[in-house]
Amino acid sequence: MRVNSVEVEKKGFLDMPIDPNLDLFAEIEKLKKEKNAVLLAHYYQESDIQDVADYIGDSLGLAQYAAKTKADIIVFAGVHFMAETAKILNPNKKVLLPDFKAGCSLSDSCPPSLFAKFKEKHPDHMVISYINCSAGIKALSDLICTSGNAQKMINCLPKDQKIIFAPDKNLGAYINKQTGRDMILWNGACMVHEIFSVEKITKLKERHPNALILAHPECEEFLLNIADFIGSTTQILNYSKNSPCQEFIVATETGIIHQMIKDSPEKIFIPAPPNNSCACNDCPHMKLNTLEKLYLCMKYETPEITMHEDLRLAAKQPIDKMMDMSRELGLI
Repeated sequence: MRVNSVEVEKKGFLDMPIDPNLDLFAEIEKLKKEKNAVLLAHYYQESDIQDVADYIGDSLGLAQYAAKTKADIIVFAGVHFMAETAKILNPNKKVLLPDFKAGCSLSDSCPPSLFAKFKEKHPDHMVISYINCSAGIKALSDLICTSGNAQKMINCLPKDQKIIFAPDKNLGAYINKQTGRDMILWNGACMVHEIFSVEKITKLKERHPNALILAHPECEEFLLNIADFIGSTTQILNYSKNSPCQEFIVATETGIIHQMIKDSPEKIFIPAPPNNSCACNDCPHMKLNTLEKLYLCMKYETPEITMHEDLRLAAKQPIDKMMDMSRELGLI
């Protein structure tokens, strides 16, 4: 089972020159109307893409929106596994990704072939996979979760249920700690959430003693231990909006800060410093998508996500189970 793509590079559409005087915002809006297309964007996308999107969200919100859209074309400004999820839920719609090379370090850390062998060693275990994984991993799973709903869904399972959690070891360890479980964890991680520097964050906190530290559960334990709030991207955004605090140190991909400032322009948002020399914690995969690539993608309707039906159906089952459980728990 595998995922195929249109041979974009041979067609050369994404390398075509664009008139510098072209109003890309206006052209993208025009293409959306002409093609009955909807543009979905993750919070980690560049600000221009967020501003032209029809819906901005985290993994769960994007999956929900993709499942109910009436558009003929779904343009997914995110990374590959997100566009795959949209295709899994919409087999008869065209799903486009502005840059087909926009992968994910976390998803790539869990190859389906290796995970299948790992799963075989634990035949009595239920497999719960974080939605930030490939279609191949979803097809090997019993249940899909997100960072926002994982803890509540796992708490609903029998205490003696043996579980394999993949692919994020940091999220899995956090859930183990919160639920008292002893899930077996696949050794995967997100490169962005593992580059934060405890020394730099500690010094930053000394300079901003009133700032609250907001962290995504994909972060390492040392950071989660000093965080004032831990949650998914949407939960972090809502917390910053509703909190009376005026300063925040944000320990996740910097793209979310664009929405934070739009929602709370009077507040101060400081990116948590990483341990690299460029002092940036942007996801290089997310940032492969640009406004120019988005325009060309919509104009020529490529790169397109295509998928074998047996893979799609196998991957859809645990997503459907997540949606059903989320409704039962009142999460959606």
